[in-house]
Amino acid sequence: MDYTDKADALRLVYGDLTLGVSGGCGGGEFHYIFSYAAGGLVSLVKDGMEWMYRIPRPCFWRALTDNDRGNKFALRSGMWLSADMYINCVKVTVMVDGKAIPLPCAPENNRFSKEERAREIGIIYTYETITRPVTQIKVAYRVKGDGEIWTGVHYFGKQGLPELPVFGMRFLMPTCADGFTYEGLSGETYPDRMAGGIPGVYEVEGLPVTPYLVPQECGMHMGTKWVEVRRSRVLDNSRREKTECRLRFEAADGTFAFSALPYTAQELENATHMEELPPPRRTVLCICGAVRGVGGIDSWYSDVEPDCRIDAEKDIVYSFRIR
Repeated sequence: MDYTDKADALRLVYGDLTLGVSGGCGGGEFHYIFSYAAGGLVSLVKDGMEWMYRIPRPCFWRALTDNDRGNKFALRSGMWLSADMYINCVKVTVMVDGKAIPLPCAPENNRFSKEERAREIGIIYTYETITRPVTQIKVAYRVKGDGEIWTGVHYFGKQGLPELPVFGMRFLMPTCADGFTYEGLSGETYPDRMAGGIPGVYEVEGLPVTPYLVPQECGMHMGTKWVEVRRSRVLDNSRREKTECRLRFEAADGTFAFSALPYTAQELENATHMEELPPPRRTVLCICGAVRGVGGIDSWYSDVEPDCRIDAEKDIVYSFRIR
């Protein structure tokens, strides 16, 4: 259909290995690039600021806690650490206005012009884990004319897999955030540490890391309706002025859990003392559909209570919107 004269139509660029999506005007412009080769969203530019440093990927691992080490959780579920680091994108599906089209990489993309338009674009990435047995995760993105990105995540449970530490999507941003605001429970909360959380809207400065003697999992927020990340720093040295921009993640159905830290789970895992952590450079935002409790009944050997564990043999489905 011809959307050339429609202000809310998406502009599409079918590259050899990428799909470019843009829209908006004036101060509300957005530009997204989805890669078939890399298997994810490689660029998200809003109002001139780039928000992606690495493509968003499913995450399966959180840094061990003292209690995890005591009850040897890593020995039972350690394969999820490898799955968190390495994952295989096995299929990409592109949909235009609700209809699937042949994957428009070269030479298929040569039939498109530079004036392509659409009301809505969908792209679905299917990933396979390197666990044994193998399982799949589907991540679906749907972009509308106003720039909103609906994101649906589906983990397919598989019999024989050990308990998951966490399941969600990890977004790695180019610079450290100035802070974040969210609506949910006060303070740091986990499935077995949320009874004292007070619902409300909270503003947090910077990306605080709980100063444990040994760096470990921290900073999770359960029962979140939305979180808004604030950034003013960029990697472009030619931009001297600092203009704060915001990116908002909203639960599409129910709530989600999230953490916003300057380190990945692996960076926390590798440090045995706080001074061994690298200088903070990035924002690591995890939007999670399932989180394992932290236990801490005796901080030595007791496992997390059964209702605060994640059964990897069952499906996990959740969704959120990026605005």
